[in-house]
Order: sequence, then C-alpha cells, then structure tokens
Amino acid sequence: MHIRSNDTVVVITGKDKGKEGKVLVASPKTGKVVVEGVAIATKHQKPRQQGVPGGIVKQEAAIDVSNVMLVCPKCKKGVRVGHQVLENGKKVRVCKKCGTAFEN
Repeated sequence: MHIRSNDTVVVITGKDKGKEGKVLVASPKTGKVVVEGVAIATKHQKPRQQGVPGGIVKQEAAIDVSNVMLVCPKCKKGVRVGHQVLENGKKVRVCKKCGTAFEN
C-alpha cells in the first residue's frame, strides 16, 4: 500500500472530493485508511461507565485507499508515487512529477 499513517492525502472521489487531511489509521490488510475530517459518520453510543454520557457522536469512517492520493510536499497537490532504492539500500517513495522523496 502506498499510503502510511501521518501522510497528508487528498480525496479524489466521493462526497468529500478535494478535501485534504492527515491519515490517522492505515490498514493494509483491508486496503482502507481513516483520514481526519473526511467521511464523518454519525454513531449512536450507549453510556458504558457510570458518569460517561451516551449520545450521538460524529467520527471519521474508513475509506478505500484507492480514493486518496498522496500530497507531495513540493508540488502541493495529489501525485502518483514510485519507489526508489537509495545508495545506502533504503527504499523510499518518490513523487512521479518532481522526483521529491517522501520522508518515512
């Protein structure tokens, strides 16, 4: 999967198209990501402990990783990424437009 936690991404399809946000959770097994401020779902929560109120809570839902693009720090827009092996043997993600390496 080309997206990791703490990456900045832009949503390319769906009701939140065009929104940018930081990836909170990346799940490679299911191919989904949770992005802050995107895909807000309403959850009805029961009070679980004494003193903790229940109610309606809004939280981010998982969206498919194919619906987001990584934002290049230099280009400042959604880009496709390639992989490159550096001289020291480290594998990094690289912007296909400008060639900037993403910090891991």
